[in-house]
Amino acid sequence: MSPRPLIDTENPEWTAQDFAQAKGAESLPAHVLAAFPKTAARGRGAQKAPTKTPVSIRLDQAVLDHFKAEGPGWQGRINDALLGLIRR
Repeated sequence: MSPRPLIDTENPEWTAQDFAQAKGAESLPAHVLAAFPKTAARGRGAQKAPTKTPVSIRLDQAVLDHFKAEGPGWQGRINDALLGLIRR
C-alpha cells in the first residue's frame, strides 16, 4: 500500500494563475531589501576579473584542508596559487 500524499491546506500547491501573478523581490520595500543584501533584486554585479571557467578537479585531501583552513574563498586561493606557478 502506498503512503497517502501529504496535503498542506495552509500552503496549497501553486496554480498557473498564482505563478502569473507572482512578483519578484524588486517589488519589496527598500527597507526590506536592505535587510537581505544578497537578494536577487540587487543582482550579483559585474565580474571584477575576466570570466572564469568552471571545472571539476580531483585534489588531495591535504590540499583541500590547507586552503579551506583559511576560511571562505578557498577556491580563489587555489586559483591564485596556480596562477603564481604559471607566471614565474
